[in-house]
Amino acid sequence: MPNIFSEKDLQQIASMGLTIEEVEKQIDNFRKGFPKAILLEPATTDNGGIIKMSDNEILRYSNTYKNSSKGKKILKFVPASGAATRMFKDLYAFSSTYFGVEYNIEKQFPSVKEFLQHIRTFAFFEDLKACMEKSSLDFGDYMDRGDFTTVINYLLKEQYLGYGALPKALLKFHRYGEVSRTPLEEHIVEGACYARNDDGRVFLHFTVSPEHRPLFRKKISEVKKYYESNFGIKLNITFSEQKHYTDTIAVDEYNNPIRDEQGRLTFRPGGHGALIENLNECRADIIFIKNIDNVVPDWMKHTTIIYKQVLAGLLLELQSQTFEYLKILDSNPDKKTIQKIAKFAKEKLHIDIPKDFSKMDARTQSKKLHEKLNRPMRICGMVKNQGEPGGGPFFIENSHGIRSLQIIETAQINHKDPQQESILNSATHFNPVDLVCGTKDYRGRYFNLRKYVDPQTGFISKKTKGAVTLKSQELPGLWNGAMAEWITLFVEVPLATFNPVKTVNDLLRKEHLEG
Repeated sequence: MPNIFSEKDLQQIASMGLTIEEVEKQIDNFRKGFPKAILLEPATTDNGGIIKMSDNEILRYSNTYKNSSKGKKILKFVPASGAATRMFKDLYAFSSTYFGVEYNIEKQFPSVKEFLQHIRTFAFFEDLKACMEKSSLDFGDYMDRGDFTTVINYLLKEQYLGYGALPKALLKFHRYGEVSRTPLEEHIVEGACYARNDDGRVFLHFTVSPEHRPLFRKKISEVKKYYESNFGIKLNITFSEQKHYTDTIAVDEYNNPIRDEQGRLTFRPGGHGALIENLNECRADIIFIKNIDNVVPDWMKHTTIIYKQVLAGLLLELQSQTFEYLKILDSNPDKKTIQKIAKFAKEKLHIDIPKDFSKMDARTQSKKLHEKLNRPMRICGMVKNQGEPGGGPFFIENSHGIRSLQIIETAQINHKDPQQESILNSATHFNPVDLVCGTKDYRGRYFNLRKYVDPQTGFISKKTKGAVTLKSQELPGLWNGAMAEWITLFVEVPLATFNPVKTVNDLLRKEHLEG
C-alpha cells in the first residue's frame, strides 16, 4: 500500500493508541470487504441448537446457581453509552414540520398522535409539566391550543428537560406511585435480585460516553443510599468508556481517508464490538450482560430473575465439568477417557471434533481437545422470533471449515444467495442480548478475550453527508464476532424477559406500565 499518511497523520494515529499497520489494515478491509457468514442451518429447539428446559430443569439450574455461586464474584455488565435521540425520532420529525394548521397528525404521524394522547401516562410527565411551569407555561393550555411543538421542545431540548440529549439510562421509564425509576435504577434492582455477592455487594459496570459520565455519577450519588437501604446491599458501581484505539478510520467511496476542515484524519467509534476491550478488563467469575433499555417494572421481574439464575446455573455446571476434563487432559489420559471427553465436547458443548480425530495418537487428541475446551464460555438466552430486526442463532461454518453456534446479524448474511436467505427466513429465535459469561480458565486465570475474536466478522456501513459518501467500519459485534471463538450454548427464554424500549411509545406497552 503506498504511503498516504503525513508525519502529522502518524502522530495523530499514535496519539490514539493505534499503529499505522492497524489503520492500513482497516483501509484494506474497506477495499476487500468482509466475507459473508456461511449459514448451515438455524439453531432451533428441534435440532438441539437451542436448549428447551423442562420445569424440573428450570428449578434444578436455578438451585445450581444459588448453591454453586457461593464464594464467587458476580458482576452485571451493561452497555449504556447510547443517547436517547433515536427514541424520539418521530417527535423530532414532527416538531420540525408541524405548524398547527390543517395538519392531519393521525394520518401523517400516528406515533406522535399516540404519544400526545397518552402523554400523562409517561413516568416523566410530571417533570415535563414542572419544567414548563418554571417558564410560566401551562401544559394544559398548550395542549388545548394544539401547540404541540412547544410541549415536545420542552421535553427534548437541552435547555429544558433535555431528554433528546440524555443517555437512555437516565430517562424516567417506570412509575411506582409517586416515584419513578430510570433504566439505571432498574438494573440496580435486578442486580440486587440475582447478582448479589455473598457479602451483600452488588457489582455493576456500565459502559458510558465520556460526556455522560458526570450525569451517571450524579444520579448514583442521589439514589445509592436509597437502594442500599431498601435492598440490604452495598453497591459497587464502575464505569468505562470505549477505548480510542478501537476507533476506525472513515473513508470516501474510493476508500481514501476522509479529513476534517483542519486536515486531520476522521475516525469513528468501532461499534459495540469495541466493548470486548472493556469486558476484558472486568474481573469476575460470573458476568451477566444485558442491554440498558431491556428492563421492566418490579411486577414483571420474576421471570427475568428466574431465567438469569437458570442460565448462570447451566454455565456453572458445564464449566465445572469442562474444568475437570481439562485437568484430566493435563495428565496424559488413555484413549477411552479421551473418547469420553470428546463425546462431552461434541454433544454437550457443540464443539466440532476434527474428522480425522480417531486416527490421531492419544497425545495429539489430548492437545486438540484441550485447545477446544480451554476457552471462555457463554450461555445465551434466545426468545421466539417475533419479527424483531437484528441477530439470531445459527449453526455456521467459518473460513477453516469449522462448524459452530454463533449469533449472526442480518448484515453478515449474503441476501443475494437464495439458500442463505432461506436459512435466515427459517430461523425460529431471536437474540435479545441475554448472556451469562465465564471468562476464567480452569486454573483460575482470566482469559485474554482479544484472542477469541474473529476479525473477519466486521461490518461496513455507508452514510451520505451532503455530496460526500462516508464509509465507516464497525468491529466484530460484542456478542457476534467478538465472541466467535468462545464456547457457546443457546437456551430458550420466555418473551417476557425481552422488553426493550426502542421508541418512546414502547413505554406505553402494558409490560412497562404499573401492575
